[in-house]
Parts: sequence; structure tokens; C-alpha cells
Amino acid sequence: MSVDVIINSKSSEDVIALLEDKQLIELHKEKSNNNFSVGDIYLGRIKKVMPGLNAAFVDVGYTKDAFLHYLDLGPNFASLNNYVQNVISNKQQTSSLNGFKFEEEINKDGKIAEQLTSNQFALVQIAKEPISTKGPRLSSELSLAGRYMVLVPFSNRISVSQKIRNHEEKDRLKRLIKSIRPEGFGVIVRTVAVNKKVADLHADLSELMEKWDQCFQQMRSAKPPKRVLGEISRSSAMLRDLLNKDFNHIYVDNAETKKELVNYISSIAPGKEKMVKGYRRDTPIFEHFGIEKQIKSLFGRNVTMKSGAYLVIEHTEALHVIDVNS
Repeated sequence: MSVDVIINSKSSEDVIALLEDKQLIELHKEKSNNNFSVGDIYLGRIKKVMPGLNAAFVDVGYTKDAFLHYLDLGPNFASLNNYVQNVISNKQQTSSLNGFKFEEEINKDGKIAEQLTSNQFALVQIAKEPISTKGPRLSSELSLAGRYMVLVPFSNRISVSQKIRNHEEKDRLKRLIKSIRPEGFGVIVRTVAVNKKVADLHADLSELMEKWDQCFQQMRSAKPPKRVLGEISRSSAMLRDLLNKDFNHIYVDNAETKKELVNYISSIAPGKEKMVKGYRRDTPIFEHFGIEKQIKSLFGRNVTMKSGAYLVIEHTEALHVIDVNS
């Protein structure tokens, strides 16, 4: 099995296609220069607390206020809130959580007004990007995604992906993470960490801790609303999550995007940078690789099957109609 990634970089958006043996299996679209991507962390200001919704509207710099529900505060919101206030007031001089006093977990059935007030500063993460007339959906249960793990500040929990079935490997990974995990940080071990050495895991953890330190340094001088930590681009995130030995080539029709991907791959998989190929032909990249045709067939009325049968799918105002023709 060979896997190719084809990236069509436009002025308004990047379209990313994942091909498995030349068959389209995933299609992603990302707006260019999107400052409100999932994973971005902001120091926001509480605009209005809504007890009836048990939620708050937060100013993160978007044209519409973002939405933060009580259930998205996370159990350790009180600890996070104290940390943020201490950083802003210069009482917290380091990003480390060594010796930091954790507060009791907040009540799952609590009220938003017990935790937030208008004009309060809050550290939040984009959980859902803005769409149409709605602002972003937020969470205060922060997480920083890496190649082999996800770092969770203000937590002491270590968990391993359920996709890892081997119990001995699970135990090995837990022991390794426990030996290198900084105090005050939880870790979720990803599936791609299977059989990785402690040096690989430690390097990934160190990069995530550097990101947390960047967030801390930005917070010290930030005036809300301010983005204090940005997520990597969608194309880089896909490579971070999916890159494995089955990857064959990554074709991209934009020089800037190509440079970004080469730099990113050199950091997570040194020696594999040559798989990134520039595309400079006159024929549009999606047309050249047969992706445009596959997209049209996937979103058309008729869906053909190998057996010779086909489906006709009609969308009406009231329902979807599926006709099976055998």
C-alpha cells in the first residue's frame, strides 16, 4: 500500500487530498491565514456570563464573541485560573508547575457564575472553528498535541491510546512516560508511539514543554484578546498524525507550503524530507492526479459499485432518497 498527499494551495484556502493506492480516502480544506484554528490558545476576556445557558461569551478577537460552556471548563479550571492570574500579575515567574498548588476540581454540576465574571481574563483553546454567523467554540481544558503524545497541563493522568492492543507495550509506554513526565502535566500516548525508544518520546515531550513555555512567555505581556500559542497548519498536522512508512510522496503546488513542510518533516522524521515534491505543471494539480474526477463522482447523484449495481441519491427538503439499482 502506498499513500500520497496532494496539496492544492490557493490564495483563500489549502485543499489537502490523501490518496491510498491512487484512491481518494480523505479531503481537507483549510482557510489560508486562519487565526482561529482548532488548537490555537488565546488569552481572552469574559464579555458576558449567561447563567441561563450556564456558559459565557468570550472576546478572543473574532468579529463574534466565542462561546465557552461550563462543561468545557475542565475539572482543573480553578488551578488553571489561579495560574493565569499569577502569570499576569508576575507572581508566577516560570512556566514550570513544580510546586504549584493545585486547587480542588470544580463540581461537574456547578454554575458558570461560580467560576467566571465579566472582564475576567481566561486562557482558552479553540475547540471548534467559527462558522457562518457563529464565533468559535472554546475549551479551557488545554492540550498540546505532539508526534507521539498529547501534553495536558494541570493534570497528573497518564493514558495510552486504546488502539494499542498489546498490554506489555502499554505497560512499557506508561513506565517510560512516568519516568520523564514533568510534575503537573498529564500525558496521552498516541498510537504512533508503539515501539518508540525513550529518546524519541523524551524529544517529543521536550518540544511540547517548549511550546508551553512559549505560551507562558506570551501571556506575561499579553493584552486580551491575544493569541498566545498557534497550532501548526492543517497540512503539517496531518503529517504529524499520519506520517508512517507507507507514505510515498507529498506533492504541493506552492513554494511557501513546500518549504514549511520540508522544515517540519526534518524536525519529526529527519531524512524523509525528499518525499516532499514541488508541482509546477500547467495542468492543475488535482486534475493531474485524477482527484477532481473522484471528487465529482463522490458528490454526484450516482454511486457505482464493483458488482455493477449503483445507487441514486436525491436530497429533498424533507428527506434523503436512496434508490438501489441492481
